[in-house]
Amino acid sequence: MAEKNNANIGFEKEIWDAACVLWGHIPAAEYRKVIVGLIFLRYISAAFEKRHKELEDEGEGFEDDIDAYTMENVFFVPEEARWSTIAKAAHTPEIGIVIDNAMKAIEAGNKSLKDVLPKNYTSPDLDKRVLGDVVDIFTNSIDMANTEANEDLLGRTYEYCIARFAEWV
Repeated sequence: MAEKNNANIGFEKEIWDAACVLWGHIPAAEYRKVIVGLIFLRYISAAFEKRHKELEDEGEGFEDDIDAYTMENVFFVPEEARWSTIAKAAHTPEIGIVIDNAMKAIEAGNKSLKDVLPKNYTSPDLDKRVLGDVVDIFTNSIDMANTEANEDLLGRTYEYCIARFAEWV
């Protein structure tokens, strides 16, 4: 039996803050879909940026070589899927489209993720101003720069969302 990891993920308060922003705008059962997808994008973008910086510092010109990322178990993140692109679009009417397109771009470049990532951010039920506020929370309050690749960050985030949000359903 797998050992359960009860360690803190380090940003439970921010996840809860995001849920509070979403409260009343979408059903509580949908919070985790929105939040976990955004955490995933934030996480892989941070890992990509960290590896990109390492490659720049090495000075050998491999910054755009997908293999230089995958050999370190880091997803290559195309420009349109990087968190900086998402953060810039946070308060535009197109934020849902930007996030859905980011998910599609990640899937296109990483066949193991095909049809796995949520692409529900353009839903008319999800107020784009509210979505922008959630993006702001993850941009301004969550630093993933030092997150280790071996941490089960997404699994623990998902477990936290299920446990905490189940109280609201």
